[in-house]
Amino acid sequence: MRLGVLDIGSNTVHLLLVDAFPGARPTAFASYKQQLSLVRYLDPRGAVTDEGRQALLSFVDEAVDFARRHRAEDLLAFCTSALREALNGPDIIREVERLSGVKLQELTGEEESAMTFFAARRWFGWGVRDLMVLDIGGGSFEVAIGRNEFPDLAVSMPLGAARLTKDFLTGDPPKKALVGRLRDYIAGVIEEPLNRFANEVEPDLVVATSKTFRTLARMSGAASEADGPFLVRTLSLKDVRKWAQKLVSLSFDERAELDGVSPIRAPQLLAGAVAAEMVMEKLGVKEVRICPWALREGLLMHRFDRLLRDYDVIDDEYAGVGDVDALKENLHLVPPAR
Repeated sequence: MRLGVLDIGSNTVHLLLVDAFPGARPTAFASYKQQLSLVRYLDPRGAVTDEGRQALLSFVDEAVDFARRHRAEDLLAFCTSALREALNGPDIIREVERLSGVKLQELTGEEESAMTFFAARRWFGWGVRDLMVLDIGGGSFEVAIGRNEFPDLAVSMPLGAARLTKDFLTGDPPKKALVGRLRDYIAGVIEEPLNRFANEVEPDLVVATSKTFRTLARMSGAASEADGPFLVRTLSLKDVRKWAQKLVSLSFDERAELDGVSPIRAPQLLAGAVAAEMVMEKLGVKEVRICPWALREGLLMHRFDRLLRDYDVIDDEYAGVGDVDALKENLHLVPPAR
């Protein structure tokens, strides 16, 4: 069946359609996205501006039309930290449902982390016993560890690349004093959450997801995404530290000339690199393996598992582990085009 997931993220809004069949690897069918950074549409009070609200409503209408034209049989829609934490976020969520029929589900940071971990576990499989997953988004930074399908410990920190850039790094390029303030802030934020990992077992593999980590890996010599998802891509702390220092003196235009860096992502790359460096150092992580699957894929696969169960495609009980149910009951089905 053809499943869709609509991701209202802090950096982009993205619809992904996937064809899924029992016992088969999910295959991407089509995607539709816009570089709509909701973080940049927040006013001083922390509310999404009218311009941002209208842009979001227009995209949701276009995405639903895209899903119907491509005969999606099921659509799961969710939003992450930027809309979840916006002063007028609840009002916008209700307006989206009223105008488009799409019920946006608000994922907590811990649910984001759990479902991203689930995707990474499915990608790397049971050949890895203890798995750790790092994920930098536009609004938050998640870390999770565990040996089952869902993590034993998952934390979410307000250290997304877009958020940190907006709050700390003004100027092109920003002054070094601002980068120092950013480092002081990150050090204070990560202390308590990451100390909780001290009592966990040492992971057999640490993986990283998200555009920030993928971009840093590409800048450090990893293969392009155009070469496909099955190549091994790694990123060392040494390289992250190098870029966190080098990017300080590069303008946005100069950053955009680097391998894998888009003009819209260039301004926030420094903040992402600094956050990645400090979290990896705090956790004692020397290298990460890049995972091509992340939150969207995790939600899609979890949804498909539930559909298999609910429609009796399989007979045995669902074998999910853990108590994080990111799907709840808020699912919106898109009728096929007529």
